[in-house]
Amino acid sequence: MKTDTLKILDSAEARGLMGALYGEADVDTNVARYKDLVEKFTNEFGDKDMKMFSSPGRTEISGNHTDHNHGKVLAGSINLDCVGIGAKNGSGKVNIVSETFNQTFSIDLEDLSPSAKMAGTVDLVKGLLKGFQEKGYEVGGFDAYITSNVISAAGVSSSAAFEMLLCSMLNVFFNDSKMDVVAYAHVGKYAENYYWNKSSGLLDQMACAVGGLITIDFYDPQNPKVEQIPFDFGSKNHSLIIVNTGKGHADLSADYSSVPNEMKKVAEYFGKEVCAQVKEEDLIAHLAKAREYAGDRSVMRALHFFEENKRVEAEVAALKEDRFEDFLAGITASGNSSWKWLQNCYTTADVQEQGISVALALTELFIQEKGRGACRIHGGGFAGVIMAMLPNDLVDEYVERMEKALGEGNVYKMSIRPYGAICVDQVI
Repeated sequence: MKTDTLKILDSAEARGLMGALYGEADVDTNVARYKDLVEKFTNEFGDKDMKMFSSPGRTEISGNHTDHNHGKVLAGSINLDCVGIGAKNGSGKVNIVSETFNQTFSIDLEDLSPSAKMAGTVDLVKGLLKGFQEKGYEVGGFDAYITSNVISAAGVSSSAAFEMLLCSMLNVFFNDSKMDVVAYAHVGKYAENYYWNKSSGLLDQMACAVGGLITIDFYDPQNPKVEQIPFDFGSKNHSLIIVNTGKGHADLSADYSSVPNEMKKVAEYFGKEVCAQVKEEDLIAHLAKAREYAGDRSVMRALHFFEENKRVEAEVAALKEDRFEDFLAGITASGNSSWKWLQNCYTTADVQEQGISVALALTELFIQEKGRGACRIHGGGFAGVIMAMLPNDLVDEYVERMEKALGEGNVYKMSIRPYGAICVDQVI
């Protein structure tokens, strides 16, 4: 009930969790944020036995476009998140208010077919509900009031954060909290694959759902190997910076789908389904025939896949062995490969639109001038955001320079949070 939930938010335990999720400096702000959401939920749906949920966006440290071909990634959950208040409603309908996107909609559990457009929030939620059913989990009617500060359509997985939030709600409300986060990720992938017609892998969903800094090996995608890496970038006096280049990537599905499809075309030449099942030396040994069969860009993207897997392994080892400069060199190498081999820094549909390339060029000039730091494209690419890892004493100057060039409010200092998609009440 409302009174009970507000009492929880005033507790020392809640403040401790808020500090872990958002940083000590933002505890009061986020307690107020949750209280505001409780009030809005009550005004919209009435005073019910409600629960609080949070699911973070994610940062991709390395492993650009490897997950969909069953490769390796290094990623982490961030301090920007999707927050929701939810409650079962005892009906056959799911009612959602998405404050951030000014949407209010209702879904009948008896009609979960996608629309002809296969796009938008309603289709995504239908896909999640259908995914639960297809994978043998329970669904039911519930109400949810949701807000998010995860940057939209910019490569930090605002959609996956939303998906994992709803998966957490459905798990708690109808599945006795028995599901694991790998199951969440597969449901999210199902929704994007079959209700958005998007050839997504599992990276975004896993990084949002698990929490912390993690490395994932997707060789067996049904049972991906997840390892948490206990490392604090703050201990190295460095900050993770995300720069929004000003153009979203919501209309670039064809570009995104081309990457896994072209890699898989190379694998197909060898009678395999994905590049993880192929050896790099075999591709090089049969390069002429592979180029003829799959095309040059496909081959280049496959070579990126093989080398990016090695970089993930090397960067994880560097973090474990406290070789931070080697880790930074790996970030730089990953970025160079994405730009030159993977070729996802701009869309060929409009070669004059190159916000990612401009932001990378400015950042590389800054790093060259200072002699410290690293940068790379972040996430799916083609548009959206880049990532920089910079010493703290350079951050303010970098932010000022980039905002002067790209506009104010487009540079974000991130931290890795230790929790993924959670029911806040259960963690407190």
